Amino acid sequence: MKELAIKIEKVSKSFMGLKAVNNLSFEVETATCFGLLGPNGAGKSTTMNMICGKARRDTTDNGTINVFGYDPEKNELDIKYLSGIVPQENNLDLELSVLNNLLIYARFYGIKKNDALPRIEYLLDFMELTEKKDSKIRTLSGGMQRRLIIARALINEPKLLILDEPTTGLDPQVRQLIWDKMRQLKNDGVTILLCTHYMDEAYQLSDSLIIMHNGKKVLEGNPISLVKDNIEPWVMEVNTPDKMADTRLQGAQRIERTYSRMMIYADHIDELNQAAKGLEDRDYMLRQSNLEDLFLKTTGRNLNE
Repeated sequence: MKELAIKIEKVSKSFMGLKAVNNLSFEVETATCFGLLGPNGAGKSTTMNMICGKARRDTTDNGTINVFGYDPEKNELDIKYLSGIVPQENNLDLELSVLNNLLIYARFYGIKKNDALPRIEYLLDFMELTEKKDSKIRTLSGGMQRRLIIARALINEPKLLILDEPTTGLDPQVRQLIWDKMRQLKNDGVTILLCTHYMDEAYQLSDSLIIMHNGKKVLEGNPISLVKDNIEPWVMEVNTPDKMADTRLQGAQRIERTYSRMMIYADHIDELNQAAKGLEDRDYMLRQSNLEDLFLKTTGRNLNE
């Protein structure tokens, strides 16, 4: 078994009597990517804040958090120096150049300019931003700004990289580029904590993940195994559910309704092919079940709710 980067055991956090995180436990091995999934209000951000030492856990439950041997509440500064954070929002200084943004951030970690410059050159090359070194931030595309924020988070050569919605709003090409860079970082020994609304992102990057709901962990494991073991393998998405007579649903193991769609789940595709007879091609789609289907089954909600 690999060394543990993060160990959370029976941790809770309350706000005005309401538990945002409730008796949460999980472990993250070093040099892996661990995903935090859950609808809005599930407790993901609160969990990340406790890991960083920015929020204090409830003392009544005797819960513990260990990050590379440190207690975040007692050693927040130590955790700051061994981790890098990519926030959900772009918070770069728009009037400064790419280079100066990184130099100023390096100062926060006590990195002198002569030491920072070679690191910056490497990171700009790593994130494919070298040609933009002297450009002002306001001239960069959204994808370039996002890649720069990731480069900034790596300025101190962190052991732990915390990603909060790292590819929100980016086009597929940029998203794929960032995914490739995350895989490289993991291969280099960096531990990644990923909070994302993109199910495909969690599926592609996470070695293990948890699904949270109402502050509690409801599922944990490898995403491929979770989908294989916890949900029917086939689904038919029906865009015109009013055309689905009850007689067509006899082979379904489970039915979910979301807004204007009906999701019909079955163990065998033949059962769904039978149910689809008489429907026009535009009315339905047959596919294999995925992580988003599992999320819907587990929480009863879409991830973006």
